[in-house]
Amino acid sequence: MSNVRTRWYKDAVIYQIYPRSFCDGNGDGIGDIKGIISKLDYIQSLGVNAVWLSPCYKSPNDDNGYDISDYRDIMDEFGTLDDWKEMIAGMHARGIRLIMDLVVNHTSDEHEWFKQSRSSKDNPYRDYYIWRKGKGKNGKRPPNNWTSRFGGTAWEYDEATGEWYLHLFSKKQPDLNWDNPKVREEVHSLVKYWLDLGVDGFRCDVITYISKVEGLPDGKFNIGIVGDEQFTHGPHIHEYLNALNKEVLSNYDCMTVGEASGVTIEQGLLYTAEDRDELDTVFTFEHVECDTFMRLLPIKFKLSNLKKVQARWQYGLRDKGWNSLYYENHDQPRSLPRFVGDYGERRKEAAKMLAISYMMLQGTPYVYQGQEIGMTNKQFEDINEFKDVMVAYIRKVFGVFEPIFRKLIVKVLNKRARDHARMPMQWNDKEYAGFSTVEPWMCINPNYKEINVEEAMKDPDSIYYFYKKVIDFRKNSPLVRYGTFKEHYKSSDDVYCYERWWEGERLLVICNFKNNEVPFDIPDDLVYTECELKLHNYGYDRPKAQSMVLRPYEAAVYILK
Repeated sequence: MSNVRTRWYKDAVIYQIYPRSFCDGNGDGIGDIKGIISKLDYIQSLGVNAVWLSPCYKSPNDDNGYDISDYRDIMDEFGTLDDWKEMIAGMHARGIRLIMDLVVNHTSDEHEWFKQSRSSKDNPYRDYYIWRKGKGKNGKRPPNNWTSRFGGTAWEYDEATGEWYLHLFSKKQPDLNWDNPKVREEVHSLVKYWLDLGVDGFRCDVITYISKVEGLPDGKFNIGIVGDEQFTHGPHIHEYLNALNKEVLSNYDCMTVGEASGVTIEQGLLYTAEDRDELDTVFTFEHVECDTFMRLLPIKFKLSNLKKVQARWQYGLRDKGWNSLYYENHDQPRSLPRFVGDYGERRKEAAKMLAISYMMLQGTPYVYQGQEIGMTNKQFEDINEFKDVMVAYIRKVFGVFEPIFRKLIVKVLNKRARDHARMPMQWNDKEYAGFSTVEPWMCINPNYKEINVEEAMKDPDSIYYFYKKVIDFRKNSPLVRYGTFKEHYKSSDDVYCYERWWEGERLLVICNFKNNEVPFDIPDDLVYTECELKLHNYGYDRPKAQSMVLRPYEAAVYILK
């Protein structure tokens, strides 16, 4: 334990592993900790500083591990606690820190706390969860009109005690009652447990939901989710996070990043300003919602919308907080072709351009497994192919009309479903993509024959090697990590162009988001005496930052003096 906290995450590039889909180490078709251990050298070779590991705790797996039945042990399918200890030791030996998922808005309904809680109204654990009497003569109507993130009411009736419990997600994920000080003590204890085992930080799942408005009043009418304003950024959330920081986190050299859907810049600063001692960073969602309606239905992507969001956060957190940078994770479809359209034969150029476009911004970049080799979405043909628990709820919402709208639902899911990111990692062109020796728990993208790690490592011009260059450049450039931000071409839907400034040097980033040539005029106020091309996805034949015709998906990074 150390009482000296550093800000190491500001210099880090973090790699996210979704354990079920990363590598199968024991031949049962499911990714596991032994599989991760076997790939530690690969992770190290990419040059990242840390790994964010999605949940690997004991779980009945209703929502892919986000329904936890024992916070202090490992899911049987993933291995044992001893396996986990071997994994973190291997990471630390390679200079890689470990960030675990902290899922404490809710537990599994199979957690011992909830088993006790639902057994009787006077059980000591009853108040660990949020129970209420129902409405109506027989109490058979939900206590309020809140809706679950997965569709339908956010309440489940329990026959044993004749009351309803709150679940903002699946009915098998009952919400914890953070207003109970015993619950907060339990959370502090389990956080300390993992920190004492060597964990270097936590990604705090849906952390902005932990404090609900007193009395749980009805939510305002909303086409999407009802009740959001009653349980997001609730009345005591800053008090609870400050206590967690003060009593536990501040005693370790660790970092936290909070999942914060819908957060504004003003709210983001309340969570992350260093003098407030709450979280270190947050994951914002605005930029990955700029091509959606009601946060789900896909609409046409416009680069200007993405840039507007990115710039607002770059300016808004400057010298006050710290950004988290990402295009992909386990909850998002692949960035190809989401942000670039039909890339055709230019997958490499497009993927490299996307890497530059976000990894040269201020903040901590995250790379999701497979992103570094340009993995893509799969086109599903049938709704029954999807594994995501959200799909079952979508079908339930449509009810008897689901067959009529099935083609439309599949079309939407092919653009938005979380399954795209959760398909097995493509390691080689052998059967099952080298992920396993048997049929995996989830289908593999048929393009694994062409897109895989082994192929990428054979090709000096691959996306993988370009990611290595970008990561290495970023890690060795204070200008990239700390420089101020200035945007050009704000309204353009073709070109993303911005500068970074630091101690007399400037970084100029130029990215063409189109699969066609685009004219680029150097900004009038861009004057320099020295120019050096540092990164380029077509080679290094553009030595000067000047007006030019950008090639399809061309991206360049210059140092100017």
